[in-house]
Parts: sequence; structure tokens; C-alpha cells
Amino acid sequence: MVKAGRVPEHVAIIMDGNGRWARQRGLPRLAGHRAGVEAVKRTVEAAGKAGIRYLTLFAFSTENWKRPAREVKGLMKLLVHYAANELETLRSNNIRVRVIGDIYSLPEEVQEAVKKCERATKDNTGLTVILALNYGGKWDIVHACKKLCEKVARAEIRPEDVDEELLSKELATVGIPDPDLVIRTSGEKRISNFLLWQCAYSELWYTDVLWPDFGSKEMAQALMEFGRRHRRYGGLEKTRGRTYS
Repeated sequence: MVKAGRVPEHVAIIMDGNGRWARQRGLPRLAGHRAGVEAVKRTVEAAGKAGIRYLTLFAFSTENWKRPAREVKGLMKLLVHYAANELETLRSNNIRVRVIGDIYSLPEEVQEAVKKCERATKDNTGLTVILALNYGGKWDIVHACKKLCEKVARAEIRPEDVDEELLSKELATVGIPDPDLVIRTSGEKRISNFLLWQCAYSELWYTDVLWPDFGSKEMAQALMEFGRRHRRYGGLEKTRGRTYS
């Protein structure tokens, strides 16, 4: 069990290992992505049961366009299929869907599918699932800076007014608290251009488990580890009369 009061409000996951999972089984890469969708369903359910308020899933990065065209096309079809088939489940479980990223560069059918999910679940008050689609941390920061530059040009703000708070309000995640915990699967240990600004003080947890095999057991392990950590945000923590740096 996670310590009382220590359940992270926001968990973000870099879902990695679909291709390796498929290769180990002699299957095409898309089979790994389809298995990854099942892991998404298990993880959303586990997050809701654990009391997590926000769950961000890195579904498609700005760099993923470099993959073979057939694989990208298959991923887009999976997104449309998931959005359509899971909508009623999302509604009935009071789950809200939000999408972040440069979605207007995605195929039109994908845009329509995810926007439909957002509209249909906008009034739900339970777990918020944030899908990062065609998202990159560098893109997010640059996009925010451009919007601030436009406001300066319109004389709505002055250059000296720009600070961390103003920039944060222009990011794709506006209104969403920064991740408390970032999980990455498949044994890789890097951020890979994911929520670069927002993860400044996130706790990181890595597992060798490939994403299609991820589920409630691994989520529980990550939450247990989070519950043991002490978050000081650069300050000092006093514990039992002693000060630790």
C-alpha cells in the first residue's frame, strides 16, 4: 500500500517497448502497439483505483514521424479505433480525456476522434487522462514563447513581465498540475523530450518491463517507491530533529 497522503496527484508515463515486445514474439511491430493499447486500459483502471487525479500518456511524439510510414499509419488507425471503442467506457467511469500536442498536424480523422472524446467527457469529474499526441517538450516551450511574443507585440504585456508563471500559462498543460511522478518502461533511462518544463521536479521511476506487459502490479510498485521518497524541491527537510539536504 502507498503511504496515506502520498499518492501522487499526477502521474506521467513514457510508454516504451512495444516494438521490442513484438520482436521477441516474432510479430510485426503493430502487434506490439495493439498490445500496448491493452496496457493503456489496465493502467487507466489502476490509476483510477489508486486515487490518481491526472494520468498523462506519451502516445505519439513529434519525433515518431521518423518511423516507417506503414507503422505511423497503423498507429493513427489504432488511435481512432481506441477513441471510438472506449468512449462509452470512459463516460461510464467518469473519466475525462484531454489531448495535448500539435494535433492539427495529425490526420483529420484522428483530430475528429480525439476532439469527440474531449467533448463527450469534458464534464466528467474523475480521473483526467491526458493523451500527448504529436507532442514534444521543446515544441511546447517554443509554442509558449511564440504566444508570449505575440502578446508583447500587441502590447498586452511587457518583456519584463515574462516570468515562469506567465510561460507556464501558455504551455499545453495549462490548468494541469506538474507531474509528481514520471514512469518509463522498457529499461530506458531518459526523458525523450517529454514534458521538459513540467518535469523539472518530478520523481522518476524506471522499470525493465516492456509497455505491453505493464499493469496494476507495476503501477503499485511505482506508487510504493514514490511513497518512500522525500521531495524537497531544492530546500531542506527536517526529520526527527535532524536536517537533511
